[in-house]
Amino acid sequence: MTLATLEEVLQPALTGGYAVAGLVTLGWEDMRAYVAAAEQLGAPVILQAGPSCRAHTPLPVLGAMFRHLAEGASVPVVAHLDHGYEVEECRVALDSGFTSVMFDGSRKPLEQNIKETTEIAEMAHRAGASCEGEIGFVGYADGEGSAGTDPEEAAQFARETGVDAMAISVGNVHLQQDREGGLDEARIRAIEAVTQVPLVIHGGSGVPLEQRAHLARSSRICKFNIGTELRMAFGAALRESIAGDSARFDRVSILKDVEAPVKAEAMRVIANLRNGG
Repeated sequence: MTLATLEEVLQPALTGGYAVAGLVTLGWEDMRAYVAAAEQLGAPVILQAGPSCRAHTPLPVLGAMFRHLAEGASVPVVAHLDHGYEVEECRVALDSGFTSVMFDGSRKPLEQNIKETTEIAEMAHRAGASCEGEIGFVGYADGEGSAGTDPEEAAQFARETGVDAMAISVGNVHLQQDREGGLDEARIRAIEAVTQVPLVIHGGSGVPLEQRAHLARSSRICKFNIGTELRMAFGAALRESIAGDSARFDRVSILKDVEAPVKAEAMRVIANLRNGG
């Protein structure tokens, strides 16, 4: 069994000069493809259950799926709750076997975010799990914008909450379908100068591959969350599978065609963060 906590995979990344992929899951096929990709590369992987995933599948079921995959894997697998918004949601995830929870209080006033994140970090640590927090709201493509993370607020947040990883807003955007943007490296360096905690980039699909690899090697960013580009690969493979035979109707048969392309895309993501490949 290679079930791991977030801290157990991020600390080696921090000292080793690479980043770990936090891969956003929506169902069994992509989860299985992500673990297969990580195994082929000999790399750890973080399976992430975000709000849309949880709206479709209950947390206890997701926890069992993640743990089942981890038990048969040859590489460390983290069962991670992504964007938990309530204490109870994080508690249910921990009770369901998740080894890491991310509490998102980034829309709240600083003191409230610190207070609630501290409570959840302590709860996670009592359960032998890890906690990721977020300081500085990360916006959405064609949606809410972000003013970015203030370095001094980040220092206070990291110091007072005891989180194992800290998500920051430095030009990253959720749900971005192209890589025409880029991260504010000056702001990243300013945050690094006043904190010691591993840093996390949400909305990693919108970050150019070269910058992902560069920051994985040269900064305290140890985790990139990747979802949109993997969902796009899944959708393209699904359309191709159905178009190839309009008479097909068996769901299992169709979805089997999707796993190989998603695995290949996941391998590209993981290899880029691990060795710049």
